[in-house]
Amino acid sequence: MSSKKEMLLNVAEELFYLHGFHSIGLKRIITDAGIAIMTLYNHFNSKDDLIVEVLRRREQRYLEQLRQYADNKAQPVFLNLAEGHARWLMEHESRGCLFLRAKEEFGGDPDNVIVQTVNAHKKHVMTLIKNLDPAASDRAVLQFSLLLEGSTALAETENVNSVCRELIDMTQNSFK
Repeated sequence: MSSKKEMLLNVAEELFYLHGFHSIGLKRIITDAGIAIMTLYNHFNSKDDLIVEVLRRREQRYLEQLRQYADNKAQPVFLNLAEGHARWLMEHESRGCLFLRAKEEFGGDPDNVIVQTVNAHKKHVMTLIKNLDPAASDRAVLQFSLLLEGSTALAETENVNSVCRELIDMTQNSFK
């Protein structure tokens, strides 16, 4: 990936996360990234394409972190995943889930590419959990996903360290 495209994506993700998708225009992104508008359009056909790529890259980083934590064979998979998610929250999520924020801003239109990307992300997380713990029931995967989503939401308003401690404690007590 070119360094200019990388810069665009990094700046766009930060701005979208801090200010929302609709309130940030392409002009602000290119200004903060220090690139020309044509450079942006050489890499992305539209703002929606840029948003989708930002979300996909964020998903890739998040899922990779969960996979890395899942490699710990000394404890149960769900506990590993809770620890990976907790680390993510401590490093990234003070403003909540970027995916759900995107869905809130772009509505529930199932034909919208951004809504489709968000919906796919949530399914990808649950699929990853199931793949990492094939013995887990669909109900357990759903319940654990609720813990992850709830901890992300509460990290916006509560002390993130406390939220993460409770996530891990609840995982230990609920998924043995």
